[in-house]
Amino acid sequence: MNRLAPSLTTRWIIGILVGLFFAIPLVSTFLYTLRDTDGGLSFAHWIALFDPAASAAIKPIWTGLGNSLILAVVTVAIVLFVLAPTMILVNLRFGKLKPMFEFTVLLPISIPAIVLVVGLAPIYLQIGRSLGTGTWTLAFAYGITVLPFAYRSIQASIDAADLRTLSEAARSLGASWPTVVLKVLAPNLRQGLLAASLISIAVVLGEFTIASLLNKQVFQTAMVVVQKQDPYAPAIFTLLALALVFILLLVIGRVARGNGKARS
Repeated sequence: MNRLAPSLTTRWIIGILVGLFFAIPLVSTFLYTLRDTDGGLSFAHWIALFDPAASAAIKPIWTGLGNSLILAVVTVAIVLFVLAPTMILVNLRFGKLKPMFEFTVLLPISIPAIVLVVGLAPIYLQIGRSLGTGTWTLAFAYGITVLPFAYRSIQASIDAADLRTLSEAARSLGASWPTVVLKVLAPNLRQGLLAASLISIAVVLGEFTIASLLNKQVFQTAMVVVQKQDPYAPAIFTLLALALVFILLLVIGRVARGNGKARS
């Protein structure tokens, strides 16, 4: 037994305190959504979401949620098809560039979102002229925002797997580099790739500053607009979004379970 480890009682106390830290705001928000005009508790505000008469008031939320889901898909694609292959290439072939590459991808976490917007605004003028002004173009900015979080998740899996041995073995058997990456390396990095995807989705669904300053309608900006008319609907959608992320976390944990050993 490790003498430095906390006792069972201490671990229970820490677990309860951490659980309360997360549970109290969620429970308070849920109880707030159950308040009715008579001071009692009911699901009237939840049922009102499906009322056709109230659909016009919350339409911006559905539009913003649809835009955010599209952004999440594009952002995850950037992480999986741009960041991940680049990290594999740097770790296998350009080891000397790894410190500089790591510094570059971790840099966005130290830059405030409003500063990023100031730098990205002239770029988005050119993007608007060439690719249009659709909300999906925010994925380029979000791709930068999620870099530090996605990098850490993928790098942890890369450190746990012997990519060089796996790639050399596959190449010696005649596999091409696309085959090596997709059929040999990617399955061994599955847990990191899934974690990076989950983090990217969570960041996109919760991001407000960049979308607001660039005047794009996403989930968070739409809830601010609707809150001025109905304060209960944004609270309900916030709980639903948190539940969605929690379910994704469980699914990813289920899929990634038992993937600790590298496979060739």
